[in-house]
Amino acid sequence: MDRAIALGWTARARAHPNPWVGAVVVGPDATSYEGATAEPGGPHAEAAALASAGEGARGATVYVTLEPCPHSGRTAPCADALIAAGVERVVVAIEDPDVRVRGRGIARLRGAGVCVEVGLRAAEVTAQLAPYLKHRATGRPWVVLKLAAGLDGRIGAPDGTSRWITGDAARDDAHRLRAESDAVLVGAATVRADDPALTVRRVDGRDPMRVVLGRAPEGAAVHPALEVSGDLGDVLDDLGRRGVVQLLVEGGARVAHAFHAAGLVDRYVFYLAPVLFGGDDARPMFAGPGAATMADVWRGAVTGVTRLGEDLRVDLAPRQERPCSRG
Repeated sequence: MDRAIALGWTARARAHPNPWVGAVVVGPDATSYEGATAEPGGPHAEAAALASAGEGARGATVYVTLEPCPHSGRTAPCADALIAAGVERVVVAIEDPDVRVRGRGIARLRGAGVCVEVGLRAAEVTAQLAPYLKHRATGRPWVVLKLAAGLDGRIGAPDGTSRWITGDAARDDAHRLRAESDAVLVGAATVRADDPALTVRRVDGRDPMRVVLGRAPEGAAVHPALEVSGDLGDVLDDLGRRGVVQLLVEGGARVAHAFHAAGLVDRYVFYLAPVLFGGDDARPMFAGPGAATMADVWRGAVTGVTRLGEDLRVDLAPRQERPCSRG
């Protein structure tokens, strides 16, 4: 199962909005065969592993991070493929909360005489698939707020300039985060100030849907973009209906404050550079009223610290979540 989890991570940037799943087929002779979710329309992890195994799948044990699907979509049902391959046992980390699945894949396997076990490495896979699980459970995307700042918490100079605070390694990593997301959102003020393209350029990956909170000027590099306004909860509901599993919020400071103050952020990613603006006139991470007293300060849990060249990436989650890592 540990290997299946690792395979799932390899599919992270290409599989969305489908879940990024890994599967390992272990034949009766202990030979193993692997698979991970392909791009939408391609084979799911189980199908890829079975194709690699061929006749070696007969009598095998299959380890898969998410419950095999029992329904037809752009691909055939994975539960049926496992049955047809003659596997003897399937070990599933977690059930799939999708309304088309929800235990039906497991039931189909058991109905065909396949031994099914559920729960191995469940906590790790729940963390790995958190964006997908939230989307299926609530209809809303998993919200990642990304900010780049100096060590004094400032994101730009008083004159509005902010490029570049971080170095190449951190910017590469930020583009990987963008490639993992179905949509990226910025405020109209950021579009007017920086004219960002919001595309994936520094790494391989698909461009996310570009979303502007407000109206983007004609001719802005962000176009074509979806322009949204109103209650942020309604915005998230709409994006969820559009199939956005993970939303990356990239700024600016007022947009960051709005999402944070509303309690809508599932994960914070801070890229911290060894620079100091050195004054209170530089632009802060959040623009808006903060906690009035220490008793009201928001407290989270650091789930990861990564060195990226001279910079640091710090991942922060609401404290009630259990810290996890890819290690």
